[in-house]
Parts: sequence; C-alpha cells; structure tokens
Amino acid sequence: MRRIAVINQKGGVGKTTSCCNVGAAIASTGRRVLMIDLDPQAHLSMHLGVDPYPNRTSVYDVLTDNVPISEASIQLSDNMHLIPAHIDLAAAEMELVSVMGREVILRDALPEFSEQFDVIMMDCPPSLGVLTINGLAAANEVMIPLQPHFLALQGVGKLLETIELVQKRINPELIVSGIILCMYEAGTRLAAEVTSDLREFVAAARGTRKPWSDAKVFETCIRRNIKLAESPGYGKTIFDYASSSNGAIDYAALAAEILGVDRIEVPTQILTALDEAPSADAASETDAASETDGADDVDDSRPMTEASPLPEVPSLEIEGRIVSGPHEIEASEAPVEAEPRTAADEPDASDESTPSTAESSPTLSSSGGARIPIQFEEAVESDSEARFG
Repeated sequence: MRRIAVINQKGGVGKTTSCCNVGAAIASTGRRVLMIDLDPQAHLSMHLGVDPYPNRTSVYDVLTDNVPISEASIQLSDNMHLIPAHIDLAAAEMELVSVMGREVILRDALPEFSEQFDVIMMDCPPSLGVLTINGLAAANEVMIPLQPHFLALQGVGKLLETIELVQKRINPELIVSGIILCMYEAGTRLAAEVTSDLREFVAAARGTRKPWSDAKVFETCIRRNIKLAESPGYGKTIFDYASSSNGAIDYAALAAEILGVDRIEVPTQILTALDEAPSADAASETDAASETDGADDVDDSRPMTEASPLPEVPSLEIEGRIVSGPHEIEASEAPVEAEPRTAADEPDASDESTPSTAESSPTLSSSGGARIPIQFEEAVESDSEARFG
C-alpha cells in the first residue's frame, strides 16, 4: 500500500489541489483511496465538498482523543474516503506538547483501518510542525508540489533537510518519490531555468543515501488553469467541475505517471456520494448558457451592431476649458449651460417595479451546480479554547 504525504512548507504552490485531484484520478481507476486532511484550514475537506465547521469527528479527535480513525472517515464515493480536518487542529500542537510519542500518533492509528485501501494521500499543512511530522511519520513516500519560481525552489532545501531528519530518527522507509511542477507557464524562460536546475539537483543525488536519491521531476507539468482555481468554490474535483479543461487533462496524465500506467481516461462524477441534483432554475439557466472553456470571461450574450452609439463621456468646464475624459478641448464661444433638473427626473423611491440588485441568483458552474457561498462563522468557544481557559 502506498502512503503518500503531499507537502511543501510554502503556501500557494498547488499542494491541496494536487492532493485532491491526483487522489480523485487514482480512485477513478478502481483503486481504493483514503484522503487525510492534516491542515487546520481544512482546504482539502472543502475542496471535496465537506463542511469542516460542524461538530463532526475529524482528524483532530484522532490525534488528541485517541478516537479510532474509522469513526472519523467519511465515504465520498465507492472508492474514496476522507478524514476531514477542523480548525481546532491549530491548537493540536500545544495540546500534544507533553504527550509522549506525539510525532507518531497518526502512524499508530492507521493500521486498523488502512488495510481497506490501496493508496493513502495526506495533505500536510504549509509548516514544519507536529502535524507535518505526523504525516511524514505515517507515509512511506513524499511528493512535493512546486511552483517554478526562484523563492519556491529555495524553500525546497529546508524541506528536504526535515525529510532527511525524519527518515533517520522516526521513519527509515521514507523517501521522496517525485516533484510536481504546478502553475507551469511553458512560454517563460524562468520556468525553463528553474526546471533545469531542479532536474540537475535531483540527478546529482543519484547513488547517494539521501531520501531523494531516487526522486524524479514528473514529466507532466500542471499548467496554469482558471478552472483549477474555481473548482474548490463548488466543492468539486476538477473532473466533476470541468472534465474537458486543461487542469483535468494534466492531473489525469500526472496520476497515470504516478501509477506507472500508460494513461487514465479523464474521469467524471467522482464525488457521487455528495452530489446534489441542481434546481430547476439552475438547470434551465445552464442549458440556456453556452460557455466555452477557453473564454470564461467573455460575454457573448449581447448582439453586436454595426452602428452602436459610443457612450456619452461626462464633461465639465474648468477656467474656460471643457474637459472631456482625458482630453481637453478649447471652449466654444457660446457657453455650455446645464439644463435644470425637474422633479420628474428624480427617481421615485416608492417605485418597487425596479428589481433589486441585492437579491441575485447563485453563480452557476459549468456543471450546473451552485457555487458554495462564503460564510463567516460566529465566534464560538472551541474545545481547545475550553481546555486552555
């Protein structure tokens, strides 16, 4: 069984996106996948459509209260399970400071449940604390998502030192299996230079006893794609949200490279257990809209006319000169007089025929589902706050 920790202490490099979509692509092949969210921000849980805020059992309870890991598992589909995160994970490091063997709690909790799965993928937080060490101790391989920028490359050195330390003292079988290049822009010289330096660094470790001596820089690069940024807002994988996008094609190819198979057909409907039928209004609006993947921001619904009048630019007179937009025109001999406004020109506040802009229908995805609204939780006392007074 493969236990993969997806880790990078630098945020915003595509770590959660890669963990979610690679796991979904692997699950589509019939392999049983367990996803573990170790990030207090619970981004992986939200990406998979699971609300992290209700009082449900999570990985926090597994680490702090010795709750069996099977009780925290949520089945997303036939081949995919999730152990969600919770905001209280932010206090887990302080709660576990006096616990003996706090670095291997997750590793000790996995055996009774992990036999049901072929692949376990752990989304580690962007830090090198106790939660990340638990993920490294429970894994047998590490994958590092990396944005091909100079500062992101510099941070890999410190991460590899931590992995080497964990291998020596806690988990001797831990290795770095691969580096994933995310948000890749093939047309830039910077991306080519960083990729070349990275391949040279990995090649120089061949034959050594370093954890990354057998690592590879995956040939499949994840191109920058707006659909990958949109899909978490709908609680869907990229395959459920936009299966024909470049993001879906790239992650299917990456999963095939990780599994060592020729190819994986781009799957759809991964999160079958959480899918909800769209409303009738949403379905009708989706059928009426004709969207293309490459032109998300272009509105083609308005007809084009050959003699469309130009918008009127407001003008004002300053010291005898008429200023219209960015240009200045000499004032004419006849001064411009403003017409007085009458009561009929003023809008009637009592007129309720004009539709209110405050009430709008939810934004629809290309798959017909409504976007998850952003909610601000009320300030409530969490379990960790109660423990610390």
